Amino acid sequence: MKKTIFILSLFLGVILLIAFLVGTKMMQFGAMAEAGANGGPPPETVSSTEASTQVWQTRLRAVGTIEPVQGILIESETSGLVDAIAFENGQEVQKGDLLVQLDIDVEKAQLRAAVATAKLADLEYERAKSLRASGSIPESRLDSAAADLERAQAEIENINAVIDRKTIKAPFDGRVGIRQINLGQYVPLGSPIVNLQSDENVYANFSLPQKDLSQIEKSIPLTVRSDAYPEKEFQGELTAISPEIDATTRSVALQGTLQNADGLLRSGLFVEIEINLPDQRQVVAVPSTAILYAPYGNSVFVIEESEGAENGEGQLTARQKFIRIGQTRGDYVSIVEGLKPGERIVSAGGFKLRNGSRIRINNELAPEPKTEPRPNNT
Repeated sequence: MKKTIFILSLFLGVILLIAFLVGTKMMQFGAMAEAGANGGPPPETVSSTEASTQVWQTRLRAVGTIEPVQGILIESETSGLVDAIAFENGQEVQKGDLLVQLDIDVEKAQLRAAVATAKLADLEYERAKSLRASGSIPESRLDSAAADLERAQAEIENINAVIDRKTIKAPFDGRVGIRQINLGQYVPLGSPIVNLQSDENVYANFSLPQKDLSQIEKSIPLTVRSDAYPEKEFQGELTAISPEIDATTRSVALQGTLQNADGLLRSGLFVEIEINLPDQRQVVAVPSTAILYAPYGNSVFVIEESEGAENGEGQLTARQKFIRIGQTRGDYVSIVEGLKPGERIVSAGGFKLRNGSRIRINNELAPEPKTEPRPNNT
């Protein structure tokens, strides 16, 4: 009897366990079916914005290099020992200031001898003129005395020219660099001494593709920026356009001139150049964060609202739309084709979407795009 009761109890427990497992699985399948009916995975949280119409001034961008209006490497015109260095590295100098004096002791001695010879030749010439006036000497003696005087004077000029070549002065106002000679050093002919740059005005040399040639002309204003001074802009104007096109790059060489009174723009500085053309145009613009860049084409996600399947509440979905982009302006990109003003698009978070994804809008943390951003230098 006890054995029969045990078997019945065991059989009843197995039945209850099977019923529990079956019920659990049916509940899970029901939840999965309900989730599928409600649209699958939960909505993705994104930021949104609208495609806006903006008025942009036409600009051309290029990169270039700063060069001085006047800049030279001062070299020795003759050989000699460095007797004096009259400047400090990086010093401002004026035209005619003494920079370097080579040893001229030998030339000074030669000059004294030449001056004495010239004085004697002058006396001989004056005596010959008196004698010729009285007819005491022939004309040839007077000519010979005149030639001796000219020869003596030419020797003085020659020695002074040698002294001038060994007395190196600044040919124009500017700032010297780091000297490449030392006191007492022997410098041969053509040895580099120091760089001299005039930094009151500077050139910005750059180039543009030949397709932009019809839009540019002299005196157009330009803006120059450099990562050396991220918070500064330098204003200038286009002052020279090359008359020829480079046959290799199909680009035209250009030159702008800028005021540089504070001396910040130094020779060789890499700069970004923006040419501000006079015409303006309307563009459809969106933040650059809204664009999904891909080799097969760029796109954005347009936000669409649809009716819920069961509860009647509106649902937001993202539909991928291919576009063609144009110029950029700060945080914005112009849309040439594929988007109309006022269309609502995903501005951030589009990378995690696919066509038809459900979305939820949250713009609390979305940064505000600007056409002229000025971020802090961090």
